[in-house]
Amino acid sequence: MAGNEWINGYLEAILDTGASAIEENKPTPANLRENDNFNPTKYFVEEVVSGVDETDLHRTWIKVVATRNTKERSSRLENMCWRIWHLTRKKKQLEWEDLQRLATWRWEREQGRKDVTEDMSEDLSEGEKGDVSGEAISLDSPRKKSQPNVSNLDVWSDSNKEKKLYIVLISLHGLVRGENMELGRDSDTGGQVKYVVELSRALAKMPGVYRVDLFTRQVSSPEVDWSYGEPTEMLSTGPEDADGADLGESSGAYIVRIPFGPRDKYLRKELLWPHIQEFVDGALAHILNMSKALGEQIGGGQPVWPYVIHGHYADAGDSAALLSGALNVPMVLTGHSLGRNKLEQLLKQGRQSKEDINSMYRIMRRIEAEELSLDAAELVITSTKQEIEEQWGLYDGFDVKLEKVLRARARRGVNCHGRFMPRMAVSMKFDHVENLETFFVVLSFLIPHQTALAVLRFLTNPHKPMILALSRPDPKKNLTTLVKAFGECRPLRELANLTLIMGNRDDIDEMSTGNAGVLMTVLKLVDKYDLYGQVAFPKHHKQSDVPEIYHLAAKTKGVFINPAFIEPFGLTLIEAAAHGLPMVATKNGGPVDIHGALNNGLLVDPHDQKAIADALLKLVSEKKLWEECRRNGWKNIHLFSWPEHCRTYLTRVAACRMRHPQWQTDTPADDQAAEESLNDSLKDVQDMSLRLSVDGEKPSLNESLGVGTAGDDPELQDQVMRVLSKMKRQESAAHDSEGDRTVQNVPSKYPMLRRRRKLIVIALDCYDSSGAPEKKMIQIVQETFKAIKIDPQIARLSGFALSTAMSMSELTEFLKLGNIKVNDFDALICSSGSEVYYPGTYTEEYGKLCPDPDYVSHIDYRWGSDGLKKTIWKLMNTSEGGEKNSAIEEDVKSSNSHCLSYLIKDPSKAKKVDDMRQKLRMRGLRCHLMYCRNSTRMQVIPLLASRSQALRYLFVRWRLNVANMYVILGETGDTDYEELIAGTHKTLIMKGVVEKGSEELLRTAGSYLRDDIVPVDTPLIAYVSGQATAKEIANTLRQISGAGM
Repeated sequence: MAGNEWINGYLEAILDTGASAIEENKPTPANLRENDNFNPTKYFVEEVVSGVDETDLHRTWIKVVATRNTKERSSRLENMCWRIWHLTRKKKQLEWEDLQRLATWRWEREQGRKDVTEDMSEDLSEGEKGDVSGEAISLDSPRKKSQPNVSNLDVWSDSNKEKKLYIVLISLHGLVRGENMELGRDSDTGGQVKYVVELSRALAKMPGVYRVDLFTRQVSSPEVDWSYGEPTEMLSTGPEDADGADLGESSGAYIVRIPFGPRDKYLRKELLWPHIQEFVDGALAHILNMSKALGEQIGGGQPVWPYVIHGHYADAGDSAALLSGALNVPMVLTGHSLGRNKLEQLLKQGRQSKEDINSMYRIMRRIEAEELSLDAAELVITSTKQEIEEQWGLYDGFDVKLEKVLRARARRGVNCHGRFMPRMAVSMKFDHVENLETFFVVLSFLIPHQTALAVLRFLTNPHKPMILALSRPDPKKNLTTLVKAFGECRPLRELANLTLIMGNRDDIDEMSTGNAGVLMTVLKLVDKYDLYGQVAFPKHHKQSDVPEIYHLAAKTKGVFINPAFIEPFGLTLIEAAAHGLPMVATKNGGPVDIHGALNNGLLVDPHDQKAIADALLKLVSEKKLWEECRRNGWKNIHLFSWPEHCRTYLTRVAACRMRHPQWQTDTPADDQAAEESLNDSLKDVQDMSLRLSVDGEKPSLNESLGVGTAGDDPELQDQVMRVLSKMKRQESAAHDSEGDRTVQNVPSKYPMLRRRRKLIVIALDCYDSSGAPEKKMIQIVQETFKAIKIDPQIARLSGFALSTAMSMSELTEFLKLGNIKVNDFDALICSSGSEVYYPGTYTEEYGKLCPDPDYVSHIDYRWGSDGLKKTIWKLMNTSEGGEKNSAIEEDVKSSNSHCLSYLIKDPSKAKKVDDMRQKLRMRGLRCHLMYCRNSTRMQVIPLLASRSQALRYLFVRWRLNVANMYVILGETGDTDYEELIAGTHKTLIMKGVVEKGSEELLRTAGSYLRDDIVPVDTPLIAYVSGQATAKEIANTLRQISGAGM
């Protein structure tokens, strides 16, 4: 290798392309030396092949430069060549795998379109057939004809001021507060945080909006400010009435912080996934309390349910979908940035495999959350048309062509065979709205000394035009390319200064690897191009300083630049325009539409360094162009005012299909019903009085209620005494010897569940190889009953529920084998969560139990059984090669109106849940598919129905808090097993009970992991042996009863 000088130049050229941000001076490991001599073979195997990473090239080059021994230096250079070759080969391999994956995905989508065409061919028009099957069509002009814009809808106006709406927004990650936002503190606390806070404030001021709650995570950690641990924070008061009086004590906008995950740790967004269900339960509790409070204030005593639940980003979208299903209210989604798009970009770089990307970013869990959000959302708000077609178009659950056809059919009243696509609406684009208010931001104040000093102290000549960039130091924001463009363009350096507001930092070493790398590269580039006195990069700024920084740049006739590789929206561009700053922005993403509306600058390719420099030079050197862009920005900025944005937002939301909980059995029809309702309420009090008895004697119910002193209302006293007399007659035959059940067999309009304070839910999936329930489940049920009866006080306030994949008829037959009465349970959740029964209520003439009719309507959202039946039969009985097989047959006995059950004839031919879910989404079918009963059954139920969601329904319907539920599980189970573990309920896992579940049919290779669903270390989960006695079960339940408090 001696004398090969070309290799030095070649390697230096490679390193100059972006390796300067790498950690340096990593010493050669001692084990790579043998007898104090360098071993190149061992180095190649252990350092190059095993630990291959493109970023290591720079470290190796540093070693080469520092090596004085000629032989060792030559060996290192040779091994570096091998590393480059190996990286190139790896990159080619990753590119090939990516192409194969995309080809498979496109083929599957085309198959889905063909199936849709076939299923709906009897009433499809010729034009629709062509659209769905993928023939060449023009997407733009037909969409404009069929897609209504805001002008086609009833625009939200002051006439809606009597509505008094309750709106819920969710933004989980980052640090969220109303004042002194720490934007740029980390990659999770950025523009989204500012957007959701300002949106909350603006919505609360709109006519017809009474209250806005912005949900986020409560963080009580010494790492962050104490304010992030406050449960609530008022952002603004609500609108005033015509007399200037406040509308109500709870009106306005609030940040509501829900505790979930470790209470004392601030977690980055990738680590929040296992704790999402815990957030959902906490948020549900707040919403129910708030709905009741608002009902007393403005609802005439009836609960005021959320008008809409709006999730921001994938984690909040996942949460919003579950809350929407639990409450049966509409959901809206804003993605902000999308996981599939990020995955495609990272794969194209060729530096990491899909497995590595998933490990670092939890990208597959994020993508599945976005897919679920698409399943559940009524409306998806996007930044641009480009986002709809090029980014959301990558998802299984959204097809631009199919969405167009389904929307046209729905408008004509034609059957869509159970297929649905969410509506997409471009936000912050109001050129179709007329009579907009003019919105100008005029700043006349002077820059405070300390704010100016933080920037100007860097600059030798602060009077030159300022090129301003404002973003966190994230690699995707492309700040290093901007510095290179500035440093290598001498005319630009002579005409202007560069100011980089890159968040806040104390110590670069304490920052995340990506952000620290960007900052180190910027500092090295400043040194390389000798930009001292021309580039400002202050360490700290407050959020309140940002308008002043914009104003400072505008005062010097500067330019604002956003050079990000892709910018989902670009709120800073609008802020800069409002302050009179022309813009140079990336041509990828939201800035395209912003520039189309404002016409106040230039768009550039963010990868083209020269194009960036030329655009900046053009704007700072041509004063007429600068003035024109400034005027255009001010002239058109009203298109992006918050009032207009909120008006368009509410108009879009109002066009969604509105729904909310409606209980058919909650309105007494006559005096007898009213008496029965009071009867139930008094039983509540009686149960409580029994629990409070210390000496074992039952206190008089009259005494506990204070009836003897309630002489002010004789009619009420007579009514109470009449009901008490009736109760005593009914209960005289109902008490058993142990006294643990009151009024056990008395038919009632209301279930016993509403009087319980705790609920023990047995959800063991113990089945033999044929799918029949095993007898040991009977023994566990009996031991659990005994465990609760050990303490009479606990027994009186506790109820029982059984949650299973079996149908009601199968479950009843099974319980009879163990002489267990159905009425021993307060609730039965059957057919994997598609039906809920209350023994003692909802019975037919001959005593047969009927499912809760309210639950049936509650879970009906997007349920299309006809389309699902045909499609599932075709998909499951067709192999990958197109050959027919008989993998399933219909299980009529286990099916019902909201559960399609199938027997698995050959488990080896059964497709994984992930695979089936993808195929169904591509065909516009939304459902919850699972394998159960030891992989012998496949059941398909409505999208937002499940055994875990059924528990939340009991909370919403009967106000039995999920946090007071105890769920008993095995170590494995049906494919919905993981959903039952996480949440605020307590989980008791019995070891050795369930020998084999169905979880092996859940995920395909490369999918998200169990750890992304189930928290690893949590006090809410306890373990006990499957052979545990009643006393051991009782002790374990007692141990976890205080967890999470």
